[in-house]
Amino acid sequence: MKQGVLHKIPAYAGLLICAAILILPFLWVVSTSLKGDELIFAIPPVFIPESFHWDNYAKVFRQMPFLIYFLNSTFITVVAIIGTVLSSSLVAYAFACLRWPGRDSVFILVLATMMLPMQVTMIPIFVMFKDLGWLNTFKPLTVPAFLGGAFNIFLLRQFFLTIPQSLFDAARIDGCSEFRIYWNIVLPLAKPALATVAILTFLFSWNDFLGPLIYLSDQLKGTLALGLAMFTGQHQNEWGPLMAASVLMMLPIILIFFFFQKYFIQAFTTSGLKG
Repeated sequence: MKQGVLHKIPAYAGLLICAAILILPFLWVVSTSLKGDELIFAIPPVFIPESFHWDNYAKVFRQMPFLIYFLNSTFITVVAIIGTVLSSSLVAYAFACLRWPGRDSVFILVLATMMLPMQVTMIPIFVMFKDLGWLNTFKPLTVPAFLGGAFNIFLLRQFFLTIPQSLFDAARIDGCSEFRIYWNIVLPLAKPALATVAILTFLFSWNDFLGPLIYLSDQLKGTLALGLAMFTGQHQNEWGPLMAASVLMMLPIILIFFFFQKYFIQAFTTSGLKG
């Protein structure tokens, strides 16, 4: 037993070193957000200042409409998560649990859309939203989420395929409709995969800079990613407030992943990407 534990020490030591290297930039950002200007470029570096400059965070709220940007980002992200989870799971259910002519061919066609670079479709989509009168609204950033996404459909389909077919057959014999099977049987069993899709959608929508930059022209409709970029351009020499704004933007991401990481890992380690 002791010999087995000794063999694991190098692996654990390597993991700790890798974890320290990966977390060091984030700790430096947090440390810089609490420093005065005189300590930011001090040599040797100072990780823990003697006094914390909380006014760096106060400057963020004074010099930019942070709360408005936060609410805009939250609204767009929540709607995107709801739309993506519902639409992608419905399509994935059709590909995984229903038998219909041409199902596999259509699924391959859906996967083929993943090979189209965003730059190819950017201008046609912009023109379409312009003709619809959706520019300078949140619709271009939320409505497409209700149309599914190739990767999310693929991920959920692979997970749905691991659910025993006998459950579906028994439910159909009992008179359940396909939607009731989807809602009452498939979704509760697919919580890890659904949580994974929700987390990935949250990360993309919360950090999305290009979408708000293209479609939103009103400053008060901006998101945190767009607001942080403008704040950087206006206060590029004020490193304390810049790092404070970065910490505030990263905090929701860290909290979401911290609370839902078990679902995220479970979806991939159990059956999320199996064929």
